[in-house]
Amino acid sequence: MVDGYAAMPEAADPYCLRPGEAAALLAGHPWKRFAVLGDSVASGVGDPVPGYVEQAWCDRIRGELAEQQPDLAYLNLGVRELRAAEIRERQLDDALRFAPDLALISAGGNDAMRRSYQPDAVDAELAAMITALRAAGADVITVGMFDVSFAPSFPEPVKQQVGERMRMLSARTAALAARLGAIHVNCTGHPAERDPASYSADGVHGNLRSHSICAALTVRRLGLHLGRRNS
Repeated sequence: MVDGYAAMPEAADPYCLRPGEAAALLAGHPWKRFAVLGDSVASGVGDPVPGYVEQAWCDRIRGELAEQQPDLAYLNLGVRELRAAEIRERQLDDALRFAPDLALISAGGNDAMRRSYQPDAVDAELAAMITALRAAGADVITVGMFDVSFAPSFPEPVKQQVGERMRMLSARTAALAARLGAIHVNCTGHPAERDPASYSADGVHGNLRSHSICAALTVRRLGLHLGRRNS
């Protein structure tokens, strides 16, 4: 947890982590090597927001994990604008060489933003990454991200179609995670998704408030996973 967090406006945001919450949820976690694969969501694109921690969500997750495992190794391979196939082609081998025991995949958003989105093809790319990482011994996190068509500056003529594709991607990713034994974090449909205060000026990325919310959802999901594993 960031020094002075309890006094920051973020700590009072009902959707964000409460002081001490992450430490309680992640106490005794086993992970020592955390890898992130993906696009701009993974790499951490987002405008800063006064009163919110200036860390992208994956960096924030790394920080919370490192509170329990100070020697945690971290590799973030995220590159903006990549589609699912490009993420697999350019990042999977590097991730496997890193030998993570926890990996997060954020992929498919750049496919779903386009009319050329092919759901079955994206599913196949996600499945290939999940399967390879799981076979190598990693717990794998998949993500259903905010439907960015709700961003106030998102182009009006394509809002409906993009929203439908983003929600389809999220639902299909959740189903894939359930089938392949991944840990799915569902941010799609969260109340903050419709809040203009959650978005960057570019109209296609969440700002650091949304990153803080997604980090909280991920930490809580990991805590649930640990609780089930230890019960």
